[in-house]
Amino acid sequence: MSQTVSLVLTAQTREALRRIVDDRRRPLAHILRARIVLLSDERLPVLEVARQAGVGRPTVWRWQQRFAEEGLDGLLRDKTRPPGKPATPQDEVQAVLERTLTDEPPGEATHWTGRAMAALCGLSLTTVQRIWRSHHLQPHRVRTFKRSTDLSGATVNPSGGATRNPSPLRSRECSD
Repeated sequence: MSQTVSLVLTAQTREALRRIVDDRRRPLAHILRARIVLLSDERLPVLEVARQAGVGRPTVWRWQQRFAEEGLDGLLRDKTRPPGKPATPQDEVQAVLERTLTDEPPGEATHWTGRAMAALCGLSLTTVQRIWRSHHLQPHRVRTFKRSTDLSGATVNPSGGATRNPSPLRSRECSD
């Protein structure tokens, strides 16, 4: 892929880019992007711009294209990215909580393990561990964990714990 963007800078834009490159308090990414555009303005081949800037050719092409489309503002802000994985649906979280609190563990087991719950619910071990941790459940601790026989009064309070008819003294509000 050859250089498809030909940059023509005005004197004002060139001066603004030089100020960015010379400003020691600027983020390094802004300085690098401005340097790429200034080197491209000197009509150097992409390979030479990449070598002098210490980046790869795709990076040079990306910032040339972004500058051509959005100007100086395009260099100084990062594009937003979509979040990674979506959160676990609330119905699956509730199913894990109900099974943990009411169901018997499979086979001869005396308590739930994360792997057994993950296999039963079709979730990953890490997801089950996150759910238990966020709701302050520790079913692997046999002496302190008691399985419930009646889940009719159980609720999931805003602080993340599974409780039975929480008292107003113990409930707290989360303000994130």
